[in-house]
Amino acid sequence: MPLAVITGASGLLGSNLAAALRARRVHVRALRRRTTRIDHLADLDIEWVYGDLDDAPSLAHAFAGADAVFHCAAAVAVSPTVTPALRRANVDGTARVLRAVEQAGVGRLVHVSSVVAVGVSEDGRPCTEDARWNFADHGLDDGYCRTKREAEELVTAATRRGLDAVIVNPGFMLGPRDARPSTGRIVVDLVRGRVPVYPAGANCFVDVRDVARGAIAAWERGRAGRRYILGGHNLPYRELFARVARVAGVRPPRLPAPRLAALAAGLAGDAYQRLTGKEPRFGSVEARYAYTDRFQFSSARAEAELGYRAGALDAAIGDALAWFRQQGMV
Repeated sequence: MPLAVITGASGLLGSNLAAALRARRVHVRALRRRTTRIDHLADLDIEWVYGDLDDAPSLAHAFAGADAVFHCAAAVAVSPTVTPALRRANVDGTARVLRAVEQAGVGRLVHVSSVVAVGVSEDGRPCTEDARWNFADHGLDDGYCRTKREAEELVTAATRRGLDAVIVNPGFMLGPRDARPSTGRIVVDLVRGRVPVYPAGANCFVDVRDVARGAIAAWERGRAGRRYILGGHNLPYRELFARVARVAGVRPPRLPAPRLAALAAGLAGDAYQRLTGKEPRFGSVEARYAYTDRFQFSSARAEAELGYRAGALDAAIGDALAWFRQQGMV
C-alpha cells in the first residue's frame, strides 16, 4: 500500500485530500500539532504524528518511507505586509519541508501553492501558468500572496537541483470539512443573513474535492518542475452569491456594495492591525480583491496533462452547506 504524508491535513484541502487518498486505498500519515482540531476527520483512518513545520526532526520522522508528501500547510492572514508568522510558516516552513523531503528520499513532493502565486489577468483572458506575477502592479499584493510566491520559488529552485516535485495552484475552494471555516465563511455568512450586499469583483471558484483529485493526479502524472492551475468557474461574486442563496433557499443580496465604503472599511482594518497587532477580518487589499475582475484562471494545462476536470459548483455549495448544518454552524 503506498504511503502519502500530508501537512495541513486539518485544513479544507488537506482534509478532503485525506478522504480522497483513503478512498484510493492509500495509507495516509498526517502531521499535526497537539492543539490541532481533528474531530472533523474522525471518520477517516489516518496515522497521526505530532510535529510542526518549525520542527525539522518531526518532519524527518513523518516523511520516512513516504511515496509522496502533499505540503498543504500554510498560514493565511489578512495583512498588507509580510508578518513574521507568515514568513515562518509559508517560506521558512516550506524550506524545512524541502530539506526533509530530500533527506528522506520521498518519491515525490506535491507542493500546494495558490493562484495568487501565478498572476492576474491584464487583457481579459484567463491567466495560465506562464503568466507574469503582477500583483504589485495592480495593488493586489499582500503578505499572504508574497510569501506563497516565495515558497513556490523555493520549490522550483529545488527541482532544478533534481528534486522530484510538482506544484498545484488552486483557486477559491468551496466544499465540506471546512472546520474553521476558511473560504466557506462566505457561505455561512450569506446563509445567516450577514451579507446584505455583493462586491462588484470576480474570482475563480472550485469544488475542493476536484482540487484534491487534481493534486493526486499531479502526484501520479504531473511533470516534475511543472505547476498546474486547479481552477474551475470564473464568476462574479454576484453570481456566486445568487447560487449559494438558491441552493440554501435564502434571498440573495440585491444591491452592490459601495466601493468607497469597502475601501474605507479596509483601511480601518489595516489601522486596527497596526494598533493591536491582531488580524482584522477585512483589510485594504481584501477590499481591492473584492472589486477586481482580474482573478480569472485557466486549468487547460491540468486538463490536458492530468485529466483534471472541475465539476458543477452547486454540488460544492450544497455539500458545504450540508456539512455546516451538521456542525451547527448555520
